[in-house]
Amino acid sequence: MSASDGSRKRRAAALERARPTTPGRHETTRMNTIIAKRVDSGTADTSEIRDLARAAGYTVVGEVTQSRRADPALQIGEGKAEELAALAAETDATTVVFDNRLGPYQTYNLGQLLPEGVEVIDRFTLILEIFGQRAQTRKAQLQVELAELRYELPRAEAKTSLAKREEHPGFMGLGEYDESRERDIKAQISRIKDELERIEQTEQQRRERRRDSGFDLVALAGYTNAGKSTLLRQLATDLEVAENEELHPDLDPTAESQDKLFTTLGTTTRRAAIDRRDVLVTDTVGFISDLPHWLVESFKSTLDSVYRADLVLLVVDVSESIDSIHEKLVTSHDTLYERNEAPIVTVLNKIDQVSDEELTDKREALSSLAPNPVTVSAKEGLNVDGLLERIDRELPDWEEERLMLPMTDDTMSVVSWLHDNANVDDVTYGDEDVIVSFEARPAVISQARSRASELRTTAAESAS
Repeated sequence: MSASDGSRKRRAAALERARPTTPGRHETTRMNTIIAKRVDSGTADTSEIRDLARAAGYTVVGEVTQSRRADPALQIGEGKAEELAALAAETDATTVVFDNRLGPYQTYNLGQLLPEGVEVIDRFTLILEIFGQRAQTRKAQLQVELAELRYELPRAEAKTSLAKREEHPGFMGLGEYDESRERDIKAQISRIKDELERIEQTEQQRRERRRDSGFDLVALAGYTNAGKSTLLRQLATDLEVAENEELHPDLDPTAESQDKLFTTLGTTTRRAAIDRRDVLVTDTVGFISDLPHWLVESFKSTLDSVYRADLVLLVVDVSESIDSIHEKLVTSHDTLYERNEAPIVTVLNKIDQVSDEELTDKREALSSLAPNPVTVSAKEGLNVDGLLERIDRELPDWEEERLMLPMTDDTMSVVSWLHDNANVDDVTYGDEDVIVSFEARPAVISQARSRASELRTTAAESAS
């Protein structure tokens, strides 16, 4: 069984666990899980890995932590590994989840020590499992598959090495040796990257059409569970897809607002409630700390909605500690400034969960990373109007224009188009022409001038 096959089976089991149980039904799919984590020094914090495990549908029944340098063979020390094995037997655990990244040999060696049937996975395998459960669109499913293959590739090489040593790489998750598997993985990676590139080209064309139609593009970014999906629901005017299906056929059902990690995996786009502008806001997959390069690369195309936006709202959970917020802001800025050119506005969310004094202290402590932030409570709807006003100020300035359109059979359709894509101040009708005063994005003004020129050409040809 390959690593990706194992991930799919775990994903199916997790989906089954997530379904509501009917009265009297035996919980045959319950998965008892032990959390394990090693840190170089200090005390290991297992809160995030516990949340991740629960998000995947596991039941955490115990944990083992250790402060020491990494053991090359087992990640944790041999004595601690034996303690882990004893705890797994005592709790009837079916899975051990390491918050550390495990190499193929560490996974193999730990599997030999644990009771028969206990699977060892690491943080990144767990994240892939959650992504797989939440992937609804074709793009998201391809990204999950790409990440799984990139994760499996070095393990395929390890299987080859183990096979040459006449070991048994199929034991505890490494899979049976197949000399053609490495070639197959590389071929699949190439195929998926090509399909993702085609999808991204289509999405880029859609973004350009929206810009040409006068839409400003705003993207929500930030760590998972910061409240981006909840904020989108507050900013949006068009929560129902059916009302906008013809205008935006790519829209998915509105992102859910849940206290869960990775509720949003794909992107969700909605029109914002700003009177004088046509603004589309896109919710994206949340960042998470300590992701390996191969996983970030697999989901990078999802962030194109952020990189190509006119404005980015970096949403932060202000109820977290200052150190945690600071670390997440630094990582977010590193990610965003890599390719992003749009202005970034930091949104301190969940102000309903902190006192005014605590909020003031955090704003001052974070001022170098988040100058002039907007404070909101997406859940309670606090200061959403203030955020909408800030979005309006930060987006590219509109320009004023006054066009004289000759009266032809197509003139009224151009006037109607201006009403749809610009803010029309005045329309004056004469005997032979129409004068329209309006303000709009530069791209719309350019199109309006082009249409006016076409009308003048048509009028001149008719007169000659």
